[in-house]
Amino acid sequence: MNARIDSRALAQFVAVAEAMSFRQAAETLHMSQPPLTRAIKGLEERLGVRLLDRDTRSVSLTAGGKKLLPRARLILTLIADAERALASSAIPAKLRLGITNAVDPEWFTALVKRAGAVQPGVAIVPVSDSSPRLVRLLRRHQLDAAFIALPTESAALDVIELGRQPMVVAMSSAHRLARRKMIRLNELTGEPLFWFERARQPAFFDHCQRVFDRHGFAAMTVKEPLDHHVLLAGVASGRALALLPKSLAGLRRRGVVYRVLREGAELAVGIGLATRRENAAELRELLLAGATRTTLSRPLGGGRR
Repeated sequence: MNARIDSRALAQFVAVAEAMSFRQAAETLHMSQPPLTRAIKGLEERLGVRLLDRDTRSVSLTAGGKKLLPRARLILTLIADAERALASSAIPAKLRLGITNAVDPEWFTALVKRAGAVQPGVAIVPVSDSSPRLVRLLRRHQLDAAFIALPTESAALDVIELGRQPMVVAMSSAHRLARRKMIRLNELTGEPLFWFERARQPAFFDHCQRVFDRHGFAAMTVKEPLDHHVLLAGVASGRALALLPKSLAGLRRRGVVYRVLREGAELAVGIGLATRRENAAELRELLLAGATRTTLSRPLGGGRR
């Protein structure tokens, strides 16, 4: 007796046993009846036991068939579970990676190189958007992972914080406070301030508002332009000040200076790697390969949140 059994033969046996009909089982399996009959006969020969009694009108399980049926179902269930687990945890050949506008492009380029060295067959496809929209795409399985600004509402996802960017003040070089090295929030009271709308990033907006309230700062806000160059042009002209992640101080513009904000660390923008829980470990290992806490904590770059 050759007792080697394959999952296809077990699936065919279960289909016949559940339908109690070779014809109906063949239809379910999308195959013709003669090959199915031969497959069941082959399984019986390998096991050395008759599994089904059949005649021209009916099919019934033998004692051996009754013993095999629950075990065959269990084996097929375990195989299916294993396939699902492997499919959900495996790193796809095309990795759809969300990138919040707060990530430094140079830092991301270095990350892609590291990931490519670890997994040469993976093509990373970046998708740039606001953090809340990236989270929605990740939940819908339209992204595999995302670098998001923190805080962002991310329930049901795994998020690991990689670094933080304190906020600095961008102002016109002609502003009355431009000669100061450090500025306090309450010194900006009454000054027009470019600021983003809550709908764009509710969690970060509320975080900033709590810091403002804690320090008694009532911002006189002006709608913030989405484009950095337009924003800095407005700052240079004296139309309004801006609070920006520290790394944006590297974006030079004539007539604009950047000053340390005493409360900047409290207003800091965090950068986190968000993944779905079923594939968090594998994607973290790939995307953070070779990265150290030092490299992750360096300026992660500008952009809106």
